[in-house]
Amino acid sequence: MMHFARNDTSILGNWWWTVDRWLLGAVVLLGALGLLLTTTASPPVAERINVDSFHFVKKQAFMLAPALFTIIGVSLLNLKQIRRLALVVFVGALVLMVAAILFGTEIKGATRWISLGGLTIQPSEFAKPAFAVLAGWILAARRMGEDVPGYAISAALCVLVVGLLALQPDIGQAFVVCSIWFTQLFIAGLSMSFVIFAVLGGLAALVAAYYIFPHVATRIDRFLDPQAHDSYQIDKAMEAFQSGGIMGRGPGEGIVKQSLPDGHADFIFAVAGEEFGLFACMFIVAIFVFVVVRGLSRLLQDNDMFVVLAATGLIVQFALQALVNMASTLSLIPTKGMTLPFISYGGSSLLALALGMGMLLALTRRRPEIASWRD
Repeated sequence: MMHFARNDTSILGNWWWTVDRWLLGAVVLLGALGLLLTTTASPPVAERINVDSFHFVKKQAFMLAPALFTIIGVSLLNLKQIRRLALVVFVGALVLMVAAILFGTEIKGATRWISLGGLTIQPSEFAKPAFAVLAGWILAARRMGEDVPGYAISAALCVLVVGLLALQPDIGQAFVVCSIWFTQLFIAGLSMSFVIFAVLGGLAALVAAYYIFPHVATRIDRFLDPQAHDSYQIDKAMEAFQSGGIMGRGPGEGIVKQSLPDGHADFIFAVAGEEFGLFACMFIVAIFVFVVVRGLSRLLQDNDMFVVLAATGLIVQFALQALVNMASTLSLIPTKGMTLPFISYGGSSLLALALGMGMLLALTRRRPEIASWRD
C-alpha cells in the first residue's frame, strides 16, 4: 500500500496528497468486481466458442495492469498536458474510426473494430473521453472571453464524431457523444430557446434513426412489443435476475447464464443478479452513483471553467454508459450493446474508460491555487 509523508514533494508524493483517493479506490473496486464477475460469467461463453474456459478471464486480467497504469499515469498530468493528450487521442481515434469503416472487420452488421498488431481496437471508445475534454477546452475559451467561436468549433467536432459513428453504425455511442456536448453547452450558458431546439432536434434524430437504421427499428419494436419479436436475450436476462432473487444462487452456481449470450460483456449485470442477488446488484449501482456524485462534488469547489466543463463531460459519459447498460439489461429501455464500465469484458472499453477516469482524476486534483484554464 502506498504511503507518503505530507511534506513529500516528489511527483508521486504530491500526486498522492492531491488526487481524490476515494474516487480512485471506487474505480479500482469496480475493476476488481469486473474480474470476479468475468471469472464466473465467461466460462460458458468460452466453451460455446471452443476455447479455454478461462480464456476471457486471462485476457481481462492481462488488461487490468495497463488500465491501472493508465489511470495513475494520466492522473499525474497537469491541465495543459491533459488538453494535449486529449487532442492527440482524438485525432488518432478519428483516423482509426475512418480506417475501421473502410477496412475493419464486420461484427454483427457493424464495422466498429480494427486489428492493430494482433489487438482488436474499437476507436470510438477512445474518441468519447477525448471529445469531452476538447469540447470543454473550446467552450471554456469562449466562456472566458477569448476570441474563439467555441460553439461552432465544438459543434463541428460533435457532428464529425457522430457522423462517423452513424456510418459504423453505432447510434448508442452517438447518443452518448451528443449528451456530453449538450450538457457542456448547458453549463456554459445556453439560452432556453436553444435548449428547446436541442431537445426537439434530439427527438427528430431518434425518429430518423428508427427509419434509417434497421437494427434500431428492430430493437425499439422488440422493446415495445416483446411478444411479437425475438426477445431471447432480454428474456434470459430477466430470468437470471428472477433465478438469483435477493441473495443469489452463489458464485459459479448460475444456471441461466449457461445460455445467456454475451453474459461476460453486455449482460454481465444479469449474471451478477443470478449468482450474487439483488443486494449485490444494489451494491454495484451504489458504487457507480458514488463515482458520479463524488466527481460532481469535487467540481462544486472549482472555479476553473475548463475543469468544470471537461470533467462534467467525462462524468456524463461514465454515468450514461453505466445507466444504459443496466437499464437495457433490466428491460427498462431497448437493448443496446454498451459495456458496463470497468465490469464488462472488453479491452478497448477498459483502456478507454481508464483513460477517461485518469483525465477526471487529473482535472479534479487539488491545486494550491486556482489555475487559469490556459495553464
